Amino acid sequence: MIDLDHQLACDNEGVPSFEQCEHYLQQFLPEFKSPAELTIRFVTPTESQTLNHQYRGKDKPTNVLSFPFEAPEALAGEIEFPLLGDLIICADVVESEAQAQNKTLEAHYVHMIVHGTLHLLGYDHIADSEAEEMEQLETKILQKMGFTNPYLDQ
Repeated sequence: MIDLDHQLACDNEGVPSFEQCEHYLQQFLPEFKSPAELTIRFVTPTESQTLNHQYRGKDKPTNVLSFPFEAPEALAGEIEFPLLGDLIICADVVESEAQAQNKTLEAHYVHMIVHGTLHLLGYDHIADSEAEEMEQLETKILQKMGFTNPYLDQ
């Protein structure tokens, strides 16, 4: 079971609907965690830049930010929380990247949802070995969903 909070804080066309996001998540997330709760918030460049600057020290908008849920220390290990965290997706950046990378908008949104969700699950790409593992997993998930390898021709 996936409990999705879909938030639309921008007016871009082509942003995946609640139903689309839920469908994408349902195709891979239960293999990693079930039940699972998460928020996907589609935002403007201003909101993305503010959050990216505040939490990552980078003063520019970015495609996706992931904020994993952290259980209160007093409850850690005592209660299993289905809450994964929040994804913040900047619609303008995703649209620009899709066009620059010659990808469909849907394919790039799905990639950002998969990529961000894997971050919420603890995957990362700081070290080369982690990046390779995460990219392979993303590619496998996306191909299972009918999308091509997002890392080709970039």
